[in-house]
Amino acid sequence: MSTQADHREILLVTKGHPFEREPFFSIFDAMEGVGWTHVEQPAAQALFSVEAAAPFDAFVLYDMPGIVFHPDRPPDFPAPDALYCERFLELLEAGHGFVFLHHAIAGWPAWDTYADIIGGRFLYLPAPLRGQQRQDSGYRHDVTHEIRVVAEHPVTSGVPERFTLTDELYLYEVFEGDVEPLLVSSHDFVQENFYSAARVVKERRMFSNEGWQHQPGSNLIGWTRTHGNSRIVYLQCGDGPVAYADDNFRRLIRNAVFWVSDR
Repeated sequence: MSTQADHREILLVTKGHPFEREPFFSIFDAMEGVGWTHVEQPAAQALFSVEAAAPFDAFVLYDMPGIVFHPDRPPDFPAPDALYCERFLELLEAGHGFVFLHHAIAGWPAWDTYADIIGGRFLYLPAPLRGQQRQDSGYRHDVTHEIRVVAEHPVTSGVPERFTLTDELYLYEVFEGDVEPLLVSSHDFVQENFYSAARVVKERRMFSNEGWQHQPGSNLIGWTRTHGNSRIVYLQCGDGPVAYADDNFRRLIRNAVFWVSDR
């Protein structure tokens, strides 16, 4: 782990969801005071231990493990290996920092603790969550919406109180009682403004909400929490090149990296 107050080394983890690589990686190429190493899933899982993670100040996760998509049937949700889970939890007890971006909130649907770590979940299919049956989540691309900062916090330092971003939004599950809100969206998080994720993965029907019922959802799109001794940040922003290039989004990521790294 770096001992320089003005420098951080991060492990950047991807795979499981398509993205435009060069524009995404340019975020970190341009990030002052941050060095980065990129490893894809599932190889990255070998680095989820106290010993293997030691060279890194924080992990930035833009991945979606634990989901196997198929062209002709619904996805499978394999559970993570027990040893991986054990070592991940040891990392959290050791105070290692994590920044989760955008679709990372859908990862490991067969491991309930993963949703607890992040503070919410995007559901590709209806499923029980915290003892209640939940509908599949919603998505909507290219939404131009106003983001409002709702907390003075190191993660939001230097970010204007209000700014506009065009990005994908989720109608998803947020454990509002377990997180410290940072960012809210002006968008109306109701079923009419989103499309069903299950329609895509079960029926190959993009941009459909026909017959889909979903309760109104949270407008929280950024938060912090702690799990064990670790600082956690989730930022829902980050679907594509327009968001990647946004200075405010880039500042939020950098701030998050530095904040979760302080142990």
